[in-house]
Amino acid sequence: MGYAHSGDVRESAGATLREELAVVATSSPTLLKRYIALELRRLREAAGLSRDKVVARLRCVPSHISHLETMRNLPKAPELEVLLGFYGVAERTEAFLELVDAARKGRDWWLPFKGTAPEWFDLYLAMESSAVQIDIYDAMVVPGLFQTPAYAKAVIRAGEPELADAEVARRIELRMTRQDVLTRQPDPPAVWCVLDESVLYRPAGEPRVLLEQLDYLIKLLELPTLTIQVLPLEAGVHAGVEGTFMILTFPPELVGDPGIAYVESRIKSTYYEDPAEIMTYRNTLRRIQIQACPPEETRALLIRRIEELT
Repeated sequence: MGYAHSGDVRESAGATLREELAVVATSSPTLLKRYIALELRRLREAAGLSRDKVVARLRCVPSHISHLETMRNLPKAPELEVLLGFYGVAERTEAFLELVDAARKGRDWWLPFKGTAPEWFDLYLAMESSAVQIDIYDAMVVPGLFQTPAYAKAVIRAGEPELADAEVARRIELRMTRQDVLTRQPDPPAVWCVLDESVLYRPAGEPRVLLEQLDYLIKLLELPTLTIQVLPLEAGVHAGVEGTFMILTFPPELVGDPGIAYVESRIKSTYYEDPAEIMTYRNTLRRIQIQACPPEETRALLIRRIEELT
């Protein structure tokens, strides 16, 4: 029963394999580690297996399964073959082996800057560089992806005035290097940002710094993959009153990856990976976008603000 479609099943499995292998060469190894961990957990749960049952099957200590599902460890080839067979997806073994190999051998672009930003930001750097879509709402400042060096310096100094000049310079360099993702080739991400109008009026050191920053935003609007909206003050209390957040969407080749919603505080960051939680942020962003000025009006608003400053 159902054997008449066995060729379709093999074709589907082969397509999935090709898709997963296609993303290996272009993705951050940290992103691949995260995907492997998430997918191993998802496959175990889909198979209706508890961690205790998997521990018994692998004959390992309980913490080992936890480490495999939280990015701490990558699975070895023999245990990966056993796990995927146990989960009923043995046909994905080849793809997983390639992903694990790429995750072991790869090198994240930000490693030369290791220690420049807080450790909890490392995962975000890896995911941002591989995202196919980046959605941003910022209530306080121009986001790091769009900052000029002078504006970035003002923001960094405001947050940590005690930093040594050399450390500030390193953070600025990291921030500028991050911006390469906007023109990543061959497929730059689609970026959609909503800024609170107050950002256009908040000084950042000398008056020229804000003027230069707003002028740079105008130039960025020439990128076909970038959309910026301004949420006017007259919108009043709105869906984004709880603060800044970002939503990252990853390549479809990472089958089943829900993406993340990212929220940052002064001492830590939170990565929301549950699909329902991510959808909450997506719905919030949609409501903010509806209340914000359309992109063409936003451009005119930025020009008027620049004229006021000159």
